[in-house]
Order: sequence, then C-alpha cells, then structure tokens
Amino acid sequence: MKLSLETFRFTDNASIILLIALGIVGFPGHVIFSIVGFVIAFILVFVEVPLCLKFCPTSPKFDSFISYFENCYFRALMYLAFAVVMFLSNLKGTGPLIATGVSLLLAAICYGIAAFTGQAFASSKILGGTGVDNVV
Repeated sequence: MKLSLETFRFTDNASIILLIALGIVGFPGHVIFSIVGFVIAFILVFVEVPLCLKFCPTSPKFDSFISYFENCYFRALMYLAFAVVMFLSNLKGTGPLIATGVSLLLAAICYGIAAFTGQAFASSKILGGTGVDNVV
C-alpha cells in the first residue's frame, strides 16, 4: 500500500505552519530555538513550494542546493535533522516547540517510507510544481 502524496503535503504544510506559529508563541521562553524554527520554516518554504523559486530571485548556488531535495531520501534526512533540532529545544523544559518536532518527524517518516517503497517525488501543481497527475 502506497502513501498518497497528499499525506506528504499535509505533513509538510503543517510543519511550516507550526514552525511559524509556535515559534511566535514560544519566542519568550525559547528565543534561540524559535529563531532556528523560523530559519527552518524559510528553508522548507523554498524546498516545498516551487512557486517561490519562480517569483523570488535566487542564485544558481541556492538553486543547486534546493535541487538535492528532489530525492525522497534527502528529504527524509532533512526532515529528521530538523526534527532532532526541534526536540533539542525541550531539554530545558517542555515548550510549544515539541509539536514542531513531532510534525517534522512525521514528515520524515512519510518521506522515508516513500523512499524505501520506491515512490518518486512529485510536486503539487497547486504549489507551482510539475504536478502529481501521473503519480496518482
């Protein structure tokens, strides 16, 4: 049984929204990790929303960096690394950023399953990508 690409979209979008929203909420208690969460959200927007690459001026070096993440294995590793960083924010005590770690971990698991089952990555037409019509 294959996971649908909509599962990936949900976990990706939820992660970005939670990183921004809970970064604002957790800013007084976890300043550094909130800023790190904003940076992670910024990176994820460019990785997950190809439309941003069309509208925003980017360098060829940045474009080549983003192209590495067209592979599900790299995306799984990226989301796992980001999840570990967000889980580290809770070493001093429980805070709202734990939810971002959980959502990033779920996205890593989804991409890991897709990579192990051999599913190719396809971006959503809604977000400016090539589309998922041939995959569904």
